[in-house]
Amino acid sequence: MKSSTHAPSATSLPRAPRDEAGARSTRYLLMMAIRIACLILMVVITPYGWYTWVLGAAAIFLPYVAVVSANVGQEARSNRREDPEPSLPAAPTPLEPPAAGRVIRIQESRPAPSEHQEPHA
Repeated sequence: MKSSTHAPSATSLPRAPRDEAGARSTRYLLMMAIRIACLILMVVITPYGWYTWVLGAAAIFLPYVAVVSANVGQEARSNRREDPEPSLPAAPTPLEPPAAGRVIRIQESRPAPSEHQEPHA
């Protein structure tokens, strides 16, 4: 029989929400910095040519990409499967039949009213 004493690893736990939000905001700010650089390069580089249109398109579409990537969490990116094997026992343990003659019965009864107690109305 295989004994399963595997504990879950700390590296398999998801990231803390604060860390995930920080990574998403960093990714968003980086993409916005690239957008500003595209806008500046689009105006500064002369003579204008095909690269002006590429820089302009990047400046137009980068905000959409930045917002979508910032809103997508880490859980949506990685579709990892959970392995149920470590949490299941190797074999079911059989139940022991109750031993004969070891039955305990408990019965409750009302106490008889005594002379010192007054009946409740």
